[in-house]
Amino acid sequence: MLEQAIQFFKAGGWVMYPLLLLSLLALTLIFERTVFWILGAQRTGQRHLQHYLALIASGDTSQAAETAKNDRTLEGTLVRRAYTQDARSEAVLIGHIEDLRPSIERFAPTLGTIIAAAPLLGILGTVTGIIQSFDLLGDAASVSDPALVAGGIAEALYTTAFGLSIALITLFPHVYFRSRADRELGRLELLAGAIADQSAKR
Repeated sequence: MLEQAIQFFKAGGWVMYPLLLLSLLALTLIFERTVFWILGAQRTGQRHLQHYLALIASGDTSQAAETAKNDRTLEGTLVRRAYTQDARSEAVLIGHIEDLRPSIERFAPTLGTIIAAAPLLGILGTVTGIIQSFDLLGDAASVSDPALVAGGIAEALYTTAFGLSIALITLFPHVYFRSRADRELGRLELLAGAIADQSAKR
């Protein structure tokens, strides 16, 4: 298995090196986002949201602020920032959400770039492999050796397959992380609206 993988990599030519780098980068970023959304503190965000909404609706804002002191979720961070400042208008709360947005959408542009760049690099390998094949076919002395021509064709096919595989493997986690980010931003906006409404009633 390992020998076949090494042969596959060598047959792809120089384009396989940047593709390998992209694949390692994609796996690292996917792991980091998985820890953040599924294994990290943010996995309890929905439950904490309901707790904060209930406290705010009942007017027990002091308990909400106390609970948020040790809450590492994004909801806890928003409540903590809201109740450590006197200004709790909707505009100020939206500003807090925008401050949290980079951590919510972290690495999304990078994953999107990998999804777009990997197939393009694969196509580049295809083009260079076909050029190599045509160069060999143009040389009358080497036409008699089909293995040389097949090498260029293999380079074209291997890089395309590798590039598409990287894009597909990255695409599905990227879509999932984006959907989680959109839902999280919606929850924060809901929480900010509840805080602003409660503050306006006072």
